[in-house]
Amino acid sequence: MHREIRASDAERDAVVERLRRALGQGRLTMEEYDGRVAAAYAAKTRGELDLLTQDLPGSLW
Repeated sequence: MHREIRASDAERDAVVERLRRALGQGRLTMEEYDGRVAAAYAAKTRGELDLLTQDLPGSLW
């Protein structure tokens, strides 16, 4: 996956779902979740989305 490729709405939604799961497992605070969700919907590239989940386990996908 090329980090410079523009992100799609579906990719943004998938990242938000992963963040929701992380919140539910106590891996993120509500403040972290809110900030990351806002950043996900503002992200223009796949690379920007990757940064929002790089510290979360892959099992959340």
